[in-house]
Amino acid sequence: MNDAFGAPQSVLILGGGSDIARALTRQLAARHTRTVVLAGRPGSASLEAAATEARSLGVDVRTTDFDAGDPDSHEQAIDKIWADAGDLDLVVFAFGVLGDQAACEEDPGAAADVATVDYTAAVTTGLAVAKRMRQQGHGAIVALSSVAGDRVRRANFVYGSAKAGMDGFFQGLTDALADTGVKVIVVRPGFVDTKMTAGMPPQPLATTPDAVAAAIVKALTGPSRTVWVPGALRPVFAVMRHLPRVVWRRLPT
Repeated sequence: MNDAFGAPQSVLILGGGSDIARALTRQLAARHTRTVVLAGRPGSASLEAAATEARSLGVDVRTTDFDAGDPDSHEQAIDKIWADAGDLDLVVFAFGVLGDQAACEEDPGAAADVATVDYTAAVTTGLAVAKRMRQQGHGAIVALSSVAGDRVRRANFVYGSAKAGMDGFFQGLTDALADTGVKVIVVRPGFVDTKMTAGMPPQPLATTPDAVAAAIVKALTGPSRTVWVPGALRPVFAVMRHLPRVVWRRLPT
């Protein structure tokens, strides 16, 4: 259960080797989270590095295999995590791939890989986690979506459409879990400076893994169920989603 200050004591991060996952683990450790399960691809060097860092902060860390690209394995993976860890206060969906838009347009298989990781895996894993949390009667789910899914752009429409589906799924899950003791928070960061975006040109209102992590920690004890990072993106997209398509198409990529 959460402590007296609302801090989760047991946490599962799916995609535990990501930069945002590592930043979140650091901030949770500072709030005295005791146990963190980091799930990621088998043999992932980034997962092991994240676990080593977390242990240095005094957190009891476990790592477990989780392959977002293999939906058939997800329910079994979640069952194993719960069997090993017991009830969990917080589950964070931090996995995802950006993909290469040009490659996806040339190769439908590459597009399917992006859709599988960014959307299908969120659905299969999200339903398995929701089932477990509904049974335990408490907890929080945090889903890392993206502003790219709020209105899909030509420049990355495969990734953006997958994130749009993922975002919609977790919005629906919010309603499905109402009155169960489980809350769902959808986080919509803008461009985040991470390994995944390395080499890409800088974007307006860009943010950092630490800023995203801080927004998640704040949301855990607040009323918001949809969080924009940075917050200035909320009014920006309130306007942008209503731009005529002929104007939207001509915006800089």
